[in-house]
Amino acid sequence: MLIDSYGRTLDYLRVSVTDRCNLRCIYCMPPEGVEWKTHETMLRFEETLRICQIMAELGIRKIRVTGGEPLVRRGLSAFIKKLKALEGIEKVTLTTNGFLLGNYLDEAETLGSDSLPDGINISLDAINPESFRRITRQDSISPVNILMFMDRLLEKGIVVKINCVPVHSYNEEEILPLAALAKDKNIVVRFIELMPLGSAAELKPVPGSEVVLLLRNAYGTLTPFYGLGGSGPAVYYSLPGFAGKIGFINAVSHGFCESCNRLRLSSEGFLKLCLSDELGLDLRKPLRAGASDRELAQVITEAAAKKPRFHNLSEVYGTHPAKGQHPDGMSGIGG
Repeated sequence: MLIDSYGRTLDYLRVSVTDRCNLRCIYCMPPEGVEWKTHETMLRFEETLRICQIMAELGIRKIRVTGGEPLVRRGLSAFIKKLKALEGIEKVTLTTNGFLLGNYLDEAETLGSDSLPDGINISLDAINPESFRRITRQDSISPVNILMFMDRLLEKGIVVKINCVPVHSYNEEEILPLAALAKDKNIVVRFIELMPLGSAAELKPVPGSEVVLLLRNAYGTLTPFYGLGGSGPAVYYSLPGFAGKIGFINAVSHGFCESCNRLRLSSEGFLKLCLSDELGLDLRKPLRAGASDRELAQVITEAAAKKPRFHNLSEVYGTHPAKGQHPDGMSGIGG
């Protein structure tokens, strides 16, 4: 079992399979994008699976596949199928911008239902095409093309969550239309506070409290809901007449580090202990140097014990907020 020095059990692993992405979202990348990592430096799927198997033996129970945009990497369906087959893994989920979902679902259907994740989070910050273009810096993609996949996912029994990062002067007017997606469909729409990492440090966030006020005025009282049982820090609410739920991840204005259960594995094999800290462990080097499973398990266990007590993205924990950390922003961290 992976337990840090503060007694937290770490059973949730976010696995980035690529740093590449087909969008250039304002809070994730600079306008010119970032320099992609070379294929030689990125872990092969077989290497990632080996690390995940070792970590499952150490107590990891839930895995989320991220990027960049994970669907740009070929063979993802087969990779997810193998992840789900690992002994000890109870849930495998996926975060995507949704644009390539059609091709992915077609491929997954040929491999069987066990190649589909248990849940899919779609990053969608606007429904209006102009707002969508402003945020993604992409003219060739329409949010309509993304939304049309929701029914197909729901028909397959996949839990669907929409993730929105509200940013002043970019998409405040999209908050209510996005929330309304949960009115007639049994999905979850979540609002995530902007994290001041990389290029996002120059943007102005919309705090979760402002979003709550907007929703309350438009749709009525938000009633706490505890039936989703997610793996992360989100809190959920019901709204009158809504088939789905509304969620909030307020990492900046509130704190949830006391119960943090996650680790991150980058596409290059770096085991990151905290979103806002550079502490971690390069697993690619010992992996490719011929380290045994036992040796890898030992260094992973030792590294996990050093997980920081708090992040430093807000003053909630009495720390000075760190802005602009990690020049690649969220794309280089894996979300």
